[in-house]
Amino acid sequence: MSTLSGVARTSGRSWLNPSTWHLRTRLVLVAMALLVAICGAVGVVSYASMDMVFNRQLDRQLEQASSRANDFGRPPSNFPGSGRPDPLEARGQAAGTLNARIDGSTVSSSGLIDAKGNRVSLSTDDEQVLLALPKNSDPADRSLSNGDYRLVAVETAYGDVIVTGLPLADKQSAEASLVWTMVLVSLGGLVIIGLAGTVIIRRTMRPLEQLSEVATKVSRLPLDAGEVALAVRVPPSAAHPGTEVGSVGHALNQMLNNVSNALEARQESETKVRQFVADASHELRTPLTAIRGYTELLRMTENFTDDGRKSLSRVQSQSERMTTLVEDLLLLARLDEGQPVKVTDVDLTQLVIETVSDEKVMAPDHIWQLQLPDEPVTVRGDATQLHQVLANLLSNARKHTDSGTTVVTGVMLSADGSAVVTVTDNGPGIPEDFQGRIFSRFARADAARSGSEGTSGLGLSIVESIVEAHGGTVEVTSRPGRTEFALRLPAVANEQM
Repeated sequence: MSTLSGVARTSGRSWLNPSTWHLRTRLVLVAMALLVAICGAVGVVSYASMDMVFNRQLDRQLEQASSRANDFGRPPSNFPGSGRPDPLEARGQAAGTLNARIDGSTVSSSGLIDAKGNRVSLSTDDEQVLLALPKNSDPADRSLSNGDYRLVAVETAYGDVIVTGLPLADKQSAEASLVWTMVLVSLGGLVIIGLAGTVIIRRTMRPLEQLSEVATKVSRLPLDAGEVALAVRVPPSAAHPGTEVGSVGHALNQMLNNVSNALEARQESETKVRQFVADASHELRTPLTAIRGYTELLRMTENFTDDGRKSLSRVQSQSERMTTLVEDLLLLARLDEGQPVKVTDVDLTQLVIETVSDEKVMAPDHIWQLQLPDEPVTVRGDATQLHQVLANLLSNARKHTDSGTTVVTGVMLSADGSAVVTVTDNGPGIPEDFQGRIFSRFARADAARSGSEGTSGLGLSIVESIVEAHGGTVEVTSRPGRTEFALRLPAVANEQM
């Protein structure tokens, strides 16, 4: 039972359930992360492939341009010893083509063709970049004043070096377009798949939400006592054993059926026990009354030795104690049956004064103090039962504390208009492990204060039952040197008279 309630408390409601929402979010994020990884991998591979294709195309163009420049740069055969032709003037060189001739460590001619077909000279810095190129090597990318170029330097048979270059602008523009296209397509795909995935996951997890709702409803039921109607079940649509979630729903329904049967059996057993206690207590009243009567008759008509009188007094005291226990059990039985309280206007202040006065007579070795308001505090309730509540609390303080203990009884109106009665003492306190079950029936702790022997363990249980029957609450706080019982009852001002 506690396991079921504990599991259910971790659940929430439908789509707003934090745990379900987090699970959906994680699933969507995982799917999105996988998609991003896939898109990223595809993008990197595609970019690398296209870069290789562009480089091969550019290298073929560069090889052709270099070959045209080298062929054009040969010295004329009919003019031996004359100057070499400028390779940039070779036919077929496209716009953007760069050519330069290097003699030793000097650039003898250099330039490039702009978009209009005009020759543009290179700067000194550009010529230094050309001089640093490795000869007869693979093409290399370099940044010049006119942009990025792919360059190749070829040493001719005449001892000079012809440098040829083509601009990288078209290649870079195509690659940038490819990147933006892939980014936009990937983002669009992520948005579409994210929305579709959310809808699919939401629809897929709807049976889990139904299971969560059922578990939440069960967790809010008071299953610890009383008659419980455990009619909540997982709907058939979410309890079909053919699916994973359906198997869980089916198992949950079977568990709920088992729990419901156990609760019914427990309630039936509790009813029988309560009825037995009520019947037995009622039947015990007559013989106990007879025992007390005959004991009193023997005391008045017969002569006993001192030991006999002590034994007779012992019989009388134990029969009176038994009678008190029977009356307490009968009261609890009536309260368990939910019998309505006979309410009247009760002056709580006057009731406290009278009850404390009675305790002063019984325990003059304690210090009894009152903290009362200037105006009377009135509540609706049964004066006899409320008197028993106060008497039990004061008797509890008297029995379980040493002589000289100060017991303070206070009455006040709280901010919400309810009446509050406190009974506070400066005794040794209640052990922490016992405070959680102090209002249970027959609950006694050998180490809980001094002098616990001889108590029935019903006093505080009766206090709680009577207070709850009056629509109030009772709480206890305790530490060594200070123990306080606080009663909170609806005041007359809050009642609909």
